[in-house]
Amino acid sequence: MANRLSGTTSPYLLQHAQNPVDWWPWSPEAFAHATSRDVPVFLSVGYAACHWCHVMAHESFEDETVATYINEHFVAIKVDREERPDVDALYMQATTMLTGQGGWPMSVFLDPNGRPFHAGTYFPPVGGPAGPSFDQVLQSVTQIWRTDRPRVEQVAAQISEALGQSQAGPARVASVSEDLDPDRHQLQLSTTADNAAAQWITAWDRQHGGFGAAPKFPPAMAIEFLLRHHARTGSQDSLDVVAHTCEAMARGGMYDQIGGGFARYSVDESWRVPHFEKMLYDNAMLISVYMHWWRSSGSPLAERIVRESIGFLLSELQTPQGGFASSLDADSAPLVEGQNPEGAFYTWTPRGLAQVLGRRDGRWAAKLLGVTRSGTFEQGHSVLQLPDDPEDPARWLAVRDRLAAARDQRPRPSRDDKVVAAWNGLAIRALAEAGLLLDEPDWIAAAEAAAGLLLDTHLTGSGDESLLLRTSRGGVVGSSLGVLEDYTALAHALLTLAQVTGDQHWLHHALDLLDTALVHFMDSDQTLHDTDDRGEQLLHRLRDVGDNALPSGTTSALLALQTSAAITGDAEHRAAADRILSGLLPVLASHPRHLPWGLAGLEAAIAGPIQVALVRPADASGPDALLEAALAGTSPGLVAFSGSCPAQSPAILKDRPCVGDQPTAYVCRGFTCHAPTTEITELGAEVGARTDLVAAIQAGRSTA
Repeated sequence: MANRLSGTTSPYLLQHAQNPVDWWPWSPEAFAHATSRDVPVFLSVGYAACHWCHVMAHESFEDETVATYINEHFVAIKVDREERPDVDALYMQATTMLTGQGGWPMSVFLDPNGRPFHAGTYFPPVGGPAGPSFDQVLQSVTQIWRTDRPRVEQVAAQISEALGQSQAGPARVASVSEDLDPDRHQLQLSTTADNAAAQWITAWDRQHGGFGAAPKFPPAMAIEFLLRHHARTGSQDSLDVVAHTCEAMARGGMYDQIGGGFARYSVDESWRVPHFEKMLYDNAMLISVYMHWWRSSGSPLAERIVRESIGFLLSELQTPQGGFASSLDADSAPLVEGQNPEGAFYTWTPRGLAQVLGRRDGRWAAKLLGVTRSGTFEQGHSVLQLPDDPEDPARWLAVRDRLAAARDQRPRPSRDDKVVAAWNGLAIRALAEAGLLLDEPDWIAAAEAAAGLLLDTHLTGSGDESLLLRTSRGGVVGSSLGVLEDYTALAHALLTLAQVTGDQHWLHHALDLLDTALVHFMDSDQTLHDTDDRGEQLLHRLRDVGDNALPSGTTSALLALQTSAAITGDAEHRAAADRILSGLLPVLASHPRHLPWGLAGLEAAIAGPIQVALVRPADASGPDALLEAALAGTSPGLVAFSGSCPAQSPAILKDRPCVGDQPTAYVCRGFTCHAPTTEITELGAEVGARTDLVAAIQAGRSTA
């Protein structure tokens, strides 16, 4: 018999719709029911691709005895953290305060007012030295609720107060224009960025790449910052970190050597064994990083990873409506009885290779891909790695295709096919930019299709009263309001799409989204909250500037506002970006590794704006080679916009005539413009583009 989750659209919630637990979705009605029954709330938070969420569901939530106890003594609420990042963030802070650590599945016990008083993550069915069983936890919470309510009230009040204090956020710092002269300001920014780069370089794992010990997550935002730092300063150390880390990740088991795309993280320090779930946001950010590494260096490996990873996005994650699904599960049905379902789709044995390829090619592939008799993963299975380029590339491609065809016959990991606005924004940016620079118009078309879906399905209203909903599934929009990261990541994506296509439709929607963010997410103290003032008010209104798995809403707003101000000349957007950066400076100086995307925005502020206005006669046709050359530039403060001449909008194009009735580029640095040029090589030199890439563009190709 289905529970209340059967009427939801979240794939994660639907996974629990047949549980004997009488689950409620997050709603005022659930808390009212807890009040009427005078019982606590059991809040369980997870996501569809979460391996241990599946384990706990199978062990406990599918168990009739456990479910009966929960139903009798609690009101049980199930939340998809990807649909409600606000609920997840608030109670994850509480879980960390109560236990010293966090993770998913997250299990939190609340009073009927939503105040947490006990928390944990995964609870096993049988207790031991590592901790109590889930049954023991449930019984303990029930006992204290019945016999010592004052203690529950005291803890709930203390945690609620601590959560409120944690949301106070950094005090507003005066805008640099209020108390610093321009030269001193520039020196402060440059010093902060240089010190931050030094900290990242010091933390670099010189043996394996990346930062720190296991588990290792792909540091896309840190790599982006170091690429920007290299572009501004020429720092070889920054580029070395980028090249070493990107190559190590791409050659290890965390990258899918057959199907493309990256897993969520590596469980070891050498990128050999992944946690096999594949997330849209990781792959979108990493495509951008490898694209920018290629733009800077011309690395053939970087280009290959971009092409293969975009192939993965389009074949595995693109939905029929044109958006991109959230994730692929880590688990799939095992090939043999007793095999761990985690990674079953991806791992191989020497015997399995030989069965597909024959003995000769099987041995060759095993040596090439690091498949051993003992296995590099579990139960004699190995994760494929490609530590070196094969001496016979054609043979490898043929072998890869045969392995891919055989793997396609295996039970596939399940797909969470909900479309998340912010994550799709990251994918749109990556596809649009790569499509232009690698001369793949189909990728740009895919970016436009995803953007169209979000605007048509997720967005209502116009101007600064636009309302963005966070998720959709099958073309049906959900009910969760967008959070700050949704508005700013989508706005940034639309600004990129507008630059790549010259279509001002995307620009206008981006500006509306940013205006809405400044109206409905900005507080009276001129700092941004993560939640919309038009939405549900939780215990406390969230404000977290730190970058985690994704850029925070605040740092994402910084980069989007910098870009929009450079394109449009909007003084309010420029001032808002300045205020955000000023507020972040103390954290950027003291704890820069907490804000890698903020550091990327810092580099843009130091280097820019560099505005490239590109105008061409209205009857001009064919590729816009000047635009390609402009966006081949590596400066972190660069924006480029193209249109027909004469043009009056946006501001970057205003009063820019074509010279000699030819396509013409105007480059302005810090609001001072150079003489216009019609020469691609001259423009490429102006923006610091690779000479071989510019030559390829001039010859009619956009790849070197």
